[in-house]
Amino acid sequence: MTADTLIPVQETRAAEASARLGALAHETRLTVFRAVMRAGPDGLPAGALAEAAQVSASNLSSHLNVLLGAGLVTVRRDGRQRIYAPDLDAVRALLGFLINECCQGAPEVCGGLVRC
Repeated sequence: MTADTLIPVQETRAAEASARLGALAHETRLTVFRAVMRAGPDGLPAGALAEAAQVSASNLSSHLNVLLGAGLVTVRRDGRQRIYAPDLDAVRALLGFLINECCQGAPEVCGGLVRC
């Protein structure tokens, strides 16, 4: 790969942020993501997420795949259950990207919304 084919870091971050925001730009996925965030690192089983979003398991699966693909959530097995938890580093990075240039590059003015 030559220097002229490298993707600048800023553009890569913008593309990543855009993909993550796109994943959240759906009411069901936003509901699921908020439930996962409330649960924190312990996460929630898929059944609880389906109940929270009031969708069927098959419908939930497609939404979880989008959130997984965007890197906003992680999944682990616990016996027969799949537990979904937020990828807090990815969430911090997204929030940091959004407020990085707050008040002309002084994110501390934003009241400490994010600690990256």
